[in-house]
Amino acid sequence: MYYIGVDLGTSSVKLLLMDKQGTVVKTVSKEYPISFPKPGWSEQNPYDWYEQSVAGIRELTVGIKKEEVAGISFGGQMHGLVILDENDKVIRPAILWNDGRTTKECEYLNNTIGKGKLTEYTANIAFAGFTAPKILWVRENEPENFQKIRKIMLPKDYLAYRFSGVHATDVSDASGMLLFDVKNRCWSEEMLEICGISKDCMARVFESYECIGHLTEEAAEKLGLTTDTAVIAGAGDNAAAAVGTGTVGDGSCNISLGTSGTIFISSMTFGVDANNALHAFAHADGHYHLMGCMLSAASCNKWWLDDIIGTGDYAKEQEGITDEMLGSNHVFYLPYLMGERSPHNNPLARATFTGMTMDTTRTDMTQAVLEGVAFAIRDSFEVAKSLGMKITETKICGGGAKSPLWRKMIANILNIRVCVLDKEEGPSLGAAMLAAVGTGAYETVEAAAGQIVHVVDTIEPDAEIAARYEEKYRQFQQIYPALKPVFDSIAQSSF
Repeated sequence: MYYIGVDLGTSSVKLLLMDKQGTVVKTVSKEYPISFPKPGWSEQNPYDWYEQSVAGIRELTVGIKKEEVAGISFGGQMHGLVILDENDKVIRPAILWNDGRTTKECEYLNNTIGKGKLTEYTANIAFAGFTAPKILWVRENEPENFQKIRKIMLPKDYLAYRFSGVHATDVSDASGMLLFDVKNRCWSEEMLEICGISKDCMARVFESYECIGHLTEEAAEKLGLTTDTAVIAGAGDNAAAAVGTGTVGDGSCNISLGTSGTIFISSMTFGVDANNALHAFAHADGHYHLMGCMLSAASCNKWWLDDIIGTGDYAKEQEGITDEMLGSNHVFYLPYLMGERSPHNNPLARATFTGMTMDTTRTDMTQAVLEGVAFAIRDSFEVAKSLGMKITETKICGGGAKSPLWRKMIANILNIRVCVLDKEEGPSLGAAMLAAVGTGAYETVEAAAGQIVHVVDTIEPDAEIAARYEEKYRQFQQIYPALKPVFDSIAQSSF
């Protein structure tokens, strides 16, 4: 039997076909546009997700007997607001995870409602990308659209609805809405009341590995599959990536270098960071996790090389960065192109280069971009360490993880082992694994990870390089606090 994993990303949908042994049979990627109607805004058309996913699945399953596709599941960009009317039609473009328009709403939630209450209700505080502040924004700025709302969905869940006809979500993705009681794995009635939303507007909540239904006749015909194909709830992209890297159970760590960057630490028990610098979410394995999320990671490198330098040859740009240069760069980069979430929670933060002189080279600046992302990940890593977590190694995934140089930087900047896996598909593989669990091929998510995920290389930190980076990290830590008043001033002058 075969299992399809759908990774509904920000720039494209990545689809994967896996057999029961965990062999990746085929992958397909389909792109779709993203719009930025105003500075700091980020939107997409959910119909594009559906059309490109349908096209991708048809391409993915060419030559496969349709009766042998047992299940489909999802990993998806989190926090996005998809609102449907009484006919289940999309009311307005989806407001995405990296949209920064909700500063006012977040201030209201964090300061008027209060961070203590939010933590009590949801285990988290308000961040600009979360779903609840977006609902408040629509209520305030688009009241006619707010009145039409009959269902509130997340991006991947809209896709699952189009396939199954079921309004469903999973615990991991729901955790990032600021509407979900993470500890008790149910909707927070207090938060729904604050947002003016009826519980009837919310999807039914499932564990990530549970079956929500099967393909409708219409979906089966469009996809070239059968109505026996099960639709499994799936997970938010980071939880799905964690499954795909075997980051399940207690105390396991994964770093993802995708469009956004995350450090993900799985736990068997529920726990909250007292300062809310890390997110406390439900995990796709049936337990919990802590996660630090930065809004711009590999996208920083893409911006620098594609848009500023004007090259697509990423490997060539990194060739000149030698071991002797690691920890010795005089240029620093703050990777806040879209503001920042963990640990600063500041949508007004901006990206900067600092420390350039007349002898600064193109290579220095390329190195600084890569290092800046790694330093920002360490910011969240330090929070986890302050909670008493002893993390000696991490798995790594995402497009940026394909760079040997970036992996070496992560190992030395965090001073831990970095484990490279035999598969790099991340969320799409994790989604396929959830489909396999949901259809009975494996008894648990942990069992699937034990059979499918394998480490093929380990990067150990170098004592000398790590020592040099320790000093540089201390300098990096001083830059954001010094510039925060400047970011606030720039934002005020933009309004």
